[in-house]
Amino acid sequence: MSTPHNILITSISKKIPLIKAVRKALENIGSGKIFGGDSNFSCIGRYFVDEFWLMPFQGILTIDEIIDFCKQKNIRAIIPTRDGELPFFAKHKEQLNQEGIACLVPSKKTVELCLDKFLFYTFLAKNKLPAIPTAKNISEIDAQSYVVKECFGAGSVSIGLDLTLSEAKEWGTKLKHPIYQPYIHGTEYSLDLYIDHQGSCLGSIVRERELVCDGESQVTVSVHHPEIDHLCRKAAELLGIRGPAVFQVLSDRSKHLHLIECNPRFGGASTLSVMMGLKIFDWFFQESFNLPLTPFHRPPNEMRQVRYPEDIVIDIPDVVQNLAFLARQNPGDRTS
Repeated sequence: MSTPHNILITSISKKIPLIKAVRKALENIGSGKIFGGDSNFSCIGRYFVDEFWLMPFQGILTIDEIIDFCKQKNIRAIIPTRDGELPFFAKHKEQLNQEGIACLVPSKKTVELCLDKFLFYTFLAKNKLPAIPTAKNISEIDAQSYVVKECFGAGSVSIGLDLTLSEAKEWGTKLKHPIYQPYIHGTEYSLDLYIDHQGSCLGSIVRERELVCDGESQVTVSVHHPEIDHLCRKAAELLGIRGPAVFQVLSDRSKHLHLIECNPRFGGASTLSVMMGLKIFDWFFQESFNLPLTPFHRPPNEMRQVRYPEDIVIDIPDVVQNLAFLARQNPGDRTS
């Protein structure tokens, strides 16, 4: 009987498509349980994993606690899903590896380059790649209108778009670490790729972002765009990407490309790329557990993905219902 490949997904929140993609990849390599961690006891994702772990908030949780939990539950791989936790896991990746626990995160240097948008721009510009001009002082940006966003974290948080000079200056006063970019009209694209341990790109998919809500693609369609593919592969090589990454690219009205940012993790709409043959989690498991790599096969037809809320109904056994009733009577008890 083969050893089970138990997996921990952190910050599961409401990332149901990601959990389902992990489960399918896990089934492809054998048996195993999915453990889902989150600091919110009421998160939706807990209903889609095999066991839920109420994780301490970031800054309180230690790497020793994570290792102890993984050993207790026979967890052999960790998939972080939130930008804010990537530096922590990148810092401790080697320690996890020594304990026999694979972690889907690139190096500390790569994470720093990707999560700091000003550093991302300066690094790529120094290497002659067309990153969108970015400055900490708005006087350094010559533009008709501006984009203002936080330098760190998700680019969609507190973003100001198509602002006048005075509006942009005012918007910047509301942010902790504002950066300024020119507002450029054009078409938005994402590119998902996976880089193996040796630095080879196993596959990539370009997606046009047809409808964007809160920074994520609500409707996205796969496309052939060799120029974007070539540009992002070159950027990934320079950045030292390992594992999955999502690049955001803007094609302006003159068809010039502008690299906006890179998230070195699985993206919110990356499930379309999985359906298009980009076996991100299969490859992670195969690399981690020394299994043969599945070849990349892109289907001939393009696909469109529409992300939408969906209801599920779960039968509640009497014993679970009674426990839930008792928990409501004792709200201070947060054990699951």
